[in-house]
Amino acid sequence: MTDSRETPATAEGTGPEVHRAIEAVWRIESARVVASLARFTRDVGLAEELAQEALVAALESWPAAGVPARPGAWLLASAKRRAIDRFRRDRMLERKHVELAHELEQLGGRGDEALVAELDDDIGDDLLRLMFVACHPLLSPEARVALTLRLLGGLGTDEIARAFLVPEPTVAQRIVRAKRTLAAARVPFEVPRGAERAERLASVLEAVYLIFNEGYAATAGDDWTRPALCDEALRLGRVLARLAPAEPEVHGLIALMELQASRLGARTGPAGEPILLLDQDRGRWDPLLIRRGLQALERAEALGGAAGPYALQAAIAACHARARQSDETDWPRIATLYGALAAVAPSPVVELNRAVAVAMADGPAAGLERLDALADEPALAAYHLLPSVRGDFLAKLGRFEEARLELERAAAMTRNARERALLLERAAQCARAAGADTASRGRAKGGRR
Repeated sequence: MTDSRETPATAEGTGPEVHRAIEAVWRIESARVVASLARFTRDVGLAEELAQEALVAALESWPAAGVPARPGAWLLASAKRRAIDRFRRDRMLERKHVELAHELEQLGGRGDEALVAELDDDIGDDLLRLMFVACHPLLSPEARVALTLRLLGGLGTDEIARAFLVPEPTVAQRIVRAKRTLAAARVPFEVPRGAERAERLASVLEAVYLIFNEGYAATAGDDWTRPALCDEALRLGRVLARLAPAEPEVHGLIALMELQASRLGARTGPAGEPILLLDQDRGRWDPLLIRRGLQALERAEALGGAAGPYALQAAIAACHARARQSDETDWPRIATLYGALAAVAPSPVVELNRAVAVAMADGPAAGLERLDALADEPALAAYHLLPSVRGDFLAKLGRFEEARLELERAAAMTRNARERALLLERAAQCARAAGADTASRGRAKGGRR
């Protein structure tokens, strides 16, 4: 059933084509729709539920009617109509809900242009309000970030679980409990000020960075990167810098994201295949983003934040950015910086990256020794980069058969199709090298006879 306020549909496509379009629209628009709904309903859980109902309506309507010219406005209008229906069905709701329904009715009568403007004009404020609500001190730090990633990053519980290196049911429980807690406490939908803002800022920064990371290296799917997520994280970081200009870690995070984002264009080849750091054409790195990143790093250091976790990671990224060729990279300094990072923000992933830097600085044997110390780390048991890095070290040491096994194990663990193909290709290269090595030894042995 259509509504007179809907925008005209575009040309119809096949069912699969429309479903792919809906998936793409949802990735782009869902956070903005949820943020706008949360501002009106004052309930994060309800806002997400209404947005999901609008998505279901799109799945039912768009395959036949075509994708609207302004799909975000369509989703928002659909969700708001459902909000009005909910408030009408239960007249015993609080007075503010009755008033809210009246406000929504007035807004619902506006055209698509007004809805598009609503999504765009104040969107920075809406998204940040939602982030600060999701990062309320009533919630545990883990729940804050998980809820923010779910609402704003559009990440599934499986993707969030891999970001935290914890089981998926744990993340699902955190998100459900967090939404219930916020609803029960009637948390105001606003950006806090002063000490209250500072209290939530660390969680907001962590969520922004994890959103960026998912864009930089997608957990699952057919794409190696999701640049739209990187762009959104950068935009949010820049808004945060205006809100908290004296916070060094805000500038440290911006520096890190700018420097990492500068490589996005070089991270994939013409067919979308992954290109690893040492193999990238550095002429394709974005000089403007590098310049902005280095400037942000200088601001963080000038504010006394050189030892902050984000500033330290930005300093590592700066080492890569300043090297015109991969063999000019200052790996000893990177290894030292990872040591400093491990002291202020210890984690198995930091130690894994430290092992890579040590291997580049002191040789693969040194890196392997450090890496093998992480073999029994529970958090890395299902982390595909551990066998991937180990396979790389073993290949450099000429232990090709062992390397093949590790790379095949890593390929079986990753959920990203591009990454799996890359790992399997590297495993095949090791298999060929192992075969050639065996044949060479056989010839040498025959010659000695």
